[in-house]
Amino acid sequence: MNTPNWDDPLAAAIPSKASVIFEGQHKNIMDNISELAEKLPPVNPDDKRVVNGLTDVNQLAPFKYPWAWEFFLNANKNHWTPLDINMSQDVHDYNHKLTVEEKHVYENVLSYLTTSDIMAMRNIGLAVMEKMTAPELQIYQARQVYEEAMHTWTYQHCIETIGLDQGEIYNRYRVVPAIYRKIKLANTRLDSVMRSDIDLHNRDDLEQFVMAYIFFAGIFEGCWFYNGFSPIFALQRRGLMKGTGEQLQYIMRDEVMHCAFGIRVVNQIVKEENLTLDPKAIQAMFEEADAAEQSYADYILKDPILGYSAEEHKAQFRFIANRRAKQLKLAVPFANAKSTLPWLDEQANMRKEKNFFETRVTEYQTGSSLNW
Repeated sequence: MNTPNWDDPLAAAIPSKASVIFEGQHKNIMDNISELAEKLPPVNPDDKRVVNGLTDVNQLAPFKYPWAWEFFLNANKNHWTPLDINMSQDVHDYNHKLTVEEKHVYENVLSYLTTSDIMAMRNIGLAVMEKMTAPELQIYQARQVYEEAMHTWTYQHCIETIGLDQGEIYNRYRVVPAIYRKIKLANTRLDSVMRSDIDLHNRDDLEQFVMAYIFFAGIFEGCWFYNGFSPIFALQRRGLMKGTGEQLQYIMRDEVMHCAFGIRVVNQIVKEENLTLDPKAIQAMFEEADAAEQSYADYILKDPILGYSAEEHKAQFRFIANRRAKQLKLAVPFANAKSTLPWLDEQANMRKEKNFFETRVTEYQTGSSLNW
């Protein structure tokens, strides 16, 4: 047995008799592969499909979905880490300025979000990516997995910096019914597409997969996350917890893109697979998500805070849900829903924020370019 050279791991070792035999077999295999490769036609991008494609998933270009590659390039323009943002004022605000009601809101929003972003990471990384059959889609989704991990780090950084009890905060989703209800709905959708026997050539399985994709892109990230940051933004707008608010602004830029990308993927699958979704099932999914959001709002805002109430939160969810349904080319689930937080879109569309002496200049090149 040859001893590896740890100072130079790439140094060639003295070949053993067994390795010589292996190299001979390897040469025969490579010769056969070379013969086969000469007979393989180049990938035709027109043959690519989002799912159930037959082209080589390792060949990136030519693109069939150049918009997916653009998503990847744009995502890299919003690169950051939670350590880039000064949190010292937040520590002071939490300990000396926040009311009991505002602390209740702050803690429970972080408790919900940190668990949810781990689920979003698992959904894309474990349930979705491996079913994509065009690499330009997978490459953006790989970035998305990284971003979900970054978001989880951000919530952990806020929780740790403020000095909250980590065991208690992280366990709330298991003991607070209003938080658990949302997590349970998401887990059910995730479990439906994590089955080892799922086959997207089967129309029932394909519909189940698309429904789960709609849930995570359109509702979970597109509504629950988009609307879920607003209680912290309400504090930020009053000059409180500005570091946390800025952290969530970075996250919101990512989530806006996750939602937009997911909706585009869903629409593409429906078109390519000539899929007709059950409108009753779609409506039931939105209503179930709405019921969970109602309970959540009633819990975190059982006592309204200055400038923000449970009723505003609930109404805004329905307004955003209608927007997502329209983007998905579906019937709106909540007739006559109106926006109660007209400032919320500013958080996604703001191109530049500058906080002198406390943080860096941040240029946002992607959020405002999305057409809502």
